[in-house]
Amino acid sequence: MDGRVVIVGAGIGGLTTALRLHHEGIDCAVYEQADEIRELGVGINALPHAVRELAELGLLDELAAAGIRTRELVYTNRLGQEIMRRPCGLDAGFRLPQISLHRGRFQAVLLRAVRERLGADAVQAGHRLTGFDAGEHGVSARFADPEGAARDPVRCAVLVGADGIHSTVRATLFPEEGAPRWNGVQMWRGAAEWPEFGTGRSMVIAGGTAAKLVVYPIAKGRAEGTNLTNWAVCLMTGQDGTPPPSRQDWARLADPADVTRLAARFGMPLLDHTGLIRATRECFEFPMCDRDPLPYWSRGRVTVLGDAAHPMYPMGSNGAGQAILDASSLSRHLAAEADPSVALRAYEAERLPATSAVVLRNREGGPETVIDEVERRAPGGFTRIEDVISRAELEAAVAAYAQVAGSSQQQVNGQAPV
Repeated sequence: MDGRVVIVGAGIGGLTTALRLHHEGIDCAVYEQADEIRELGVGINALPHAVRELAELGLLDELAAAGIRTRELVYTNRLGQEIMRRPCGLDAGFRLPQISLHRGRFQAVLLRAVRERLGADAVQAGHRLTGFDAGEHGVSARFADPEGAARDPVRCAVLVGADGIHSTVRATLFPEEGAPRWNGVQMWRGAAEWPEFGTGRSMVIAGGTAAKLVVYPIAKGRAEGTNLTNWAVCLMTGQDGTPPPSRQDWARLADPADVTRLAARFGMPLLDHTGLIRATRECFEFPMCDRDPLPYWSRGRVTVLGDAAHPMYPMGSNGAGQAILDASSLSRHLAAEADPSVALRAYEAERLPATSAVVLRNREGGPETVIDEVERRAPGGFTRIEDVISRAELEAAVAAYAQVAGSSQQQVNGQAPV
């Protein structure tokens, strides 16, 4: 493909797309509405199927240094009784690790790589997309500065909307869609330095869809024997399908003291989770939202990617991972096709069905449905998990989700090695 690709949004999906396009020899630039790109957010997981794509870009060592190579995942009920324990990444036989890290640090690694490889001006901050005009031979994108004043239009061969769940590109393609869909679950998240627990690289998920606590390390701490430790509390506070109580915004602050009281309902023998939450300087609150799968993503030379294309409930560590897979697919098709419209249709045909399946599967509860089933069968707890559910049932449920998400060991290791 000849011509420049303009990417709207400098999140993980947008920056990975820029790196992938550059890797394929395609000219591109990123436009971000924030006037400064800061290290926002909390913990995020990159599973081996996503890490593989980043390793091909030469980023494996830098990402691993920024985070933690997750060793195991422990599922428990709300009381803290162990349901199953599974190895992760290299310890599970994958050829690549699972990496848990701070979302802002993840973004910083990608941003640094984009500026080093594509040039200091490859990412333009302070550009809010206000609209675009697309024709047979190109796209003219319109932007405003932080004060709302119009900037000069930007011409490009392809426009990619990687601008999140509130995407302007998506809203232009589907103006009648409306607000995101809320499942009734409110989330609180934060991170603080805390003594290592478990193996020092353990992730724990306690409780099912209606009431869940998640804790895992995302970086080495400054003091010996500590990690920067991410936590999330998820509670059903509303009705599935009702309007969200607030706009989904990663920067909406909450009071850690209030969250500590909510978290007291969970048991977690491996660590003092309420102490961890009390030690958190800032925590964030937002509703768990997604959107219905779209009938199509692309119109002519315009398409969407990541949360702009398929926002999903944060289950199974798949949101950022699917955006990374989108970036690889889009770049590969644009490199293979002279006609951008044909390339975008091929990208859509490959990725839309796959991501729609994950969006719908996450509405059922993701891999944590094994916890839901145990709590349904034994709401008051258990003495032996084998008396409640068989190991084969547990493994089958987790494997079924991995197959839908494209993250099973067979799917990942079956591809050509890095």
